[in-house]
Amino acid sequence: MITNLAAGSDITSWLRSSGLEIVLLVVGAMLFSRFATFVRDRITRRIDAGFQSSDSLVRSEAAKHRHALAQVVTWVLLSVVYFLVALSVLQRFGFPLTGLVAPAAVIGAAVGFGAQRIVQDLLAGFFLITERQYGFGDVVSIAVTGQTVPAEGTVEDVTLRITTLRNVDGEVITVPNGQIVKVTNLSKDWARAAIDVPVPATADITRVNEILHEVGTKAFQDRRLKTLLLDEPTVMGLEDLTVDQMNIRMVARTLPGKQFEVGRELRVRVAAALRREGMSETA
Repeated sequence: MITNLAAGSDITSWLRSSGLEIVLLVVGAMLFSRFATFVRDRITRRIDAGFQSSDSLVRSEAAKHRHALAQVVTWVLLSVVYFLVALSVLQRFGFPLTGLVAPAAVIGAAVGFGAQRIVQDLLAGFFLITERQYGFGDVVSIAVTGQTVPAEGTVEDVTLRITTLRNVDGEVITVPNGQIVKVTNLSKDWARAAIDVPVPATADITRVNEILHEVGTKAFQDRRLKTLLLDEPTVMGLEDLTVDQMNIRMVARTLPGKQFEVGRELRVRVAAALRREGMSETA
């Protein structure tokens, strides 16, 4: 009976000391996680609100970088806090951390080979962020190791380990940063819409160039399109020639990420202009 009372007293004493500290540590980590997430969301909302309330049609490079940086800093900070809390909880459960050094070294050496990819992802993510290769909201095409088809879409999330994209079909693509071979940023500073206009080989090239030039001039004068264009669309000339068809290339410099919208609009205008001239084309 005395032994049972002593054991019960020890458990009660442990619950009042170490047990209470463990609960406080876990609750504190949860509260800190909520606070850090709240601060991150507040910062990103302010960045988005500044973009939506301004006259800009696209986010600035600095805004995209700050958005991605806020996500990365929050992820790193929470990872460090969770790790430290886990060590403190183990210590209060009676695990001697100093005694785990030797086994941890052996286990670390064994696990190190498997963790190489994780370390590679973290290092690659660090340089992606510091070099500002892309940020939140950028439209990118990423060549991934072992994949023949690149991952394409809009950047929705960036951490040190992964990059999350959403493609035009609404699918979410997760790419480990360490497996990124090449990044093509389609929305950095400015973009270019290139249109190849196929016309019959018997068509008058001079007249076709005149029609395309007129289309570009009218498009640049259009109030809606002019806000997307950096300068007037130009005709590059004959791009390809076959027995029965010629391809005339037309290009336009646009705001970042707006090249697809401008390209679709120019194709409609080119198709209508050539149809009025009696030239069949399928731009």
